[in-house]
Order: sequence, then structure tokens, then C-alpha cells
Amino acid sequence: MIELTAAEVAAATGGRLAADPDVRVTGSVVVDSRLVRTGSLFVALPGEHVDGHDFVPVAVDKGAALVLAARDVDAPAVVVEDVQTALGALAREVLRRLRAAGDLQVVGITGSVGKTTTKDLLGQLLTPHGRTVVPRGSFNNEIGLPLTVLEADPSTRYLVLEMGASGIGHLTYLTRIAPPDVSVVLAVGSAHLGEFGGIEAVATAKAEIVTGLAPGGTAVLNADDLRVVAMAGVAPGPVVTFGTIPAADVRAENIGMDRAGCASFDLRVRGTEETFPVQLRLVGEHHVANALAAAAAAIRLGLDPRLVAAGLAEATAISPHRMAVTQRADGITVIDDSYNANPDSMRAALKALAVMAGRERRSVAVLGEMRELGPDSRAAHDEIGRLVVRLNIKLLVVVGDGAGGIHDGATQEGSWGDETRFVPDVEAASALLRDELLPGDVVLVKSSNGSGLWRLGDELAGEVRA
Repeated sequence: MIELTAAEVAAATGGRLAADPDVRVTGSVVVDSRLVRTGSLFVALPGEHVDGHDFVPVAVDKGAALVLAARDVDAPAVVVEDVQTALGALAREVLRRLRAAGDLQVVGITGSVGKTTTKDLLGQLLTPHGRTVVPRGSFNNEIGLPLTVLEADPSTRYLVLEMGASGIGHLTYLTRIAPPDVSVVLAVGSAHLGEFGGIEAVATAKAEIVTGLAPGGTAVLNADDLRVVAMAGVAPGPVVTFGTIPAADVRAENIGMDRAGCASFDLRVRGTEETFPVQLRLVGEHHVANALAAAAAAIRLGLDPRLVAAGLAEATAISPHRMAVTQRADGITVIDDSYNANPDSMRAALKALAVMAGRERRSVAVLGEMRELGPDSRAAHDEIGRLVVRLNIKLLVVVGDGAGGIHDGATQEGSWGDETRFVPDVEAASALLRDELLPGDVVLVKSSNGSGLWRLGDELAGEVRA
């Protein structure tokens, strides 16, 4: 980040100065005392289980220059009423200064599915053309987004931000911290339906990233999603669309899939006669939409379509537990997509599993709960179980009571017998798979993160490195 004095931090946050006003923050801004380095600003966030204020002595011992706190501490500090709000205010001020001093461009990305993959793809496209800051993992909320903004410095050319929402007003809050020059909306789907209260509320919430654009900013919208493309009506400036329909400004033609489950397509950009072939290295046809979104944003930022197509072909999966493929030494292939799950992403992952296994290999789906789906949760899980049967997945392992509807749907769709198993927890699933998996199997591990199935994904993939 840029260097700030304690007085400047106090002015940006509206806090009370409890330090020498000339104390300088020269390092990173962190909320984890283990990440403190000399010159850091340590943000003492109170939490449900731990209170950052308890770790101030550790932070100071490790070299923290200043603490942002909600009460007086035994360290140079700026004391504020609400630490989280103050963190956002500090990020807003730092971004304002960076924009005033240079040519920094901010991209915000939202959607019910695909946010993290798209920001990873866009980061890989932009990095060769200037210093690019991209969130670590899934830093997309009221804490993660300001921390990402505060990683930018005067040399930063592109700031890519993932913006998540689980309710109305969340994206408005985030865009007030960092108004995007380019806002990307991927999809309006069923993620967090239980919190939003319905699909139209999801669409309203996602549109906030469009209305929150910086002056002169561009909305990049998915033309294949009617609720997304309708957001053009509230865009305050230019609109660029992406998708597979002929009307899209940036579109994919001649989509294909190879036996590894990776998609290929021809990239076509409105206004150019030439098409540019792309062979993705990411598993799953659903990544075509993510690639198109990243391409549309990059082209809007001035990149040549030929370079964009070449960059997409070189891009790899970065964030863990997102269609991460491991080829084990015993011939078993593990597809770990256990970071998150909703009906849309579950269907996409199952289709990828079926393609990768083909007719020669046995397909195994290990599925856990899709959380935050509201009153339709049981029906949504039931439908996924039925889809497993229709895709001719050879073995289904359902993990946990919350996912029980998947087991019910599968058994009602077809006469499966031992081809579908229900187990109560991750440990039972692990024990079953140790006995059940055979060389040549292709195994998908998929669930919402909170179900803990990512531990099984790590275990299965980790055996290749043991």
C-alpha cells in the first residue's frame, strides 16, 4: 500500500489519534497477527470466536507500526467506533489517492457462480501488461475487499476485485469503497437464495455493482442470462455483453470439449472479422462463460483480442478446491470442487465428470450439502440426485444429512441399489472410498464449503504427493 502517517489514518477513518501523529505505516495492512511485518498496520477486528485486540502485543512484537482498534491498547493506535467500517473508509481514501495520482483501473466482479475463477483468469490476462492486484482466495466481503484494495500502491495498473453479496445493499457498500471502472456480472443464480428470499432479490442485489460504477465506467454483462443483460437498463454508462448468442459483443463460437473435460471455442469480438481459437486448460464447459467475461473486461481495458485469446489458453486454475484435477499415481483422477456449491455449479461439475470419465472409466460423485438454498433446499438436492442418474454416474456417495435429498432423488429416479450410498460424515466417506475406489476411477468431490468436504478433497488429492 502507499505509506501513511498515523495522522492520515486517523483523518481517513475519523478515529482518535493515540500515537505520535508522525508514526508511519510502511508495510501491509493485516487482520491476522501472524502476517504482521515491520511497518504493518494491524487491524484489531473483533470476531465471534477471537478478538483481534487480544493479539495486539504479538503484532507489536512482530513490528506493527500502528494499530486500528475499537478501544485503547498498549500500542500506538487510532481508536475508532467500528473497526470494520474504519477499514473500509481507509481503503476508500487510499484508492482515491491512487486514482488521483495515476492511471489505476478497477474491475469489480460479481455473480452467483464463477467469481473467483473469473478474477483469477482476468488477473492472469492483465498481469503481463502492468502490475495487477488480485484477491487472495475468495476475499470478496466487507473485510477481504478493503484488504485487497490496500495491497495496491502507486505502481499498480489494474486492481481486480471480487465482490460477493448475500443480501440487498452489500454490493452498494463495497462499490462505495471501490467504485469500479469496469463492473462484470456473471450470472443470477440460486446461490444464497435462503438469505436473499428469492431469485428476483438476487438480481436486484447483483445490479448494485452496475449502479455503483465510477463515472464513465462500463458494465460487462452476460448476454446468456436474461436477468443479467436486463441490468443494461440501469447502467450509467457504456455496456459490453458477452456470451454465446449472436448478439453478444464478445462471444464464443464452435464450443467443444476434449476428453480431459476442457472446453475449446473460437473467440469473436464485435467489430473484428477475425476469430481467435482458445483451448482452455480449466476443467468444465461452464468455464467458457468465465473466460468470456474475463476476455470482455480485458478487451474493454484496452488489451488486443489476439493477446487475450493467447492468455486464456495459458491460464491455469489458481484458487484451491475449484475444479482442481489431480492425476494420482494409482490411476485415479480426483476432481476437487469442494469450495462451494449451488444447483448451477453442481450441474456443471457433474457434466464435467461424465465427460472426463466417458465410457471407459468409472465415474464417482461424492456430494455434500448445498447450503443457503432456503425453503426449496430439499427439492434442489432431490433434483441433483436425479441428474446423477440421468448422467449415468456409476457410483454416488452422499455425505451428511443436509445432502440427504440427493440420495433420495437418485434412488427414486432409478433402481440403483448399491450404486448410491449415504454416509453421515466426511470420516465415513473417507473410509468407504478407501475400500471402494479402483484404478482408473474419476472422482468428483463437490459441496458447499461449510460442509467440510474440502478435507476429503485434500485427502484424496494429497495421496498422490504422500
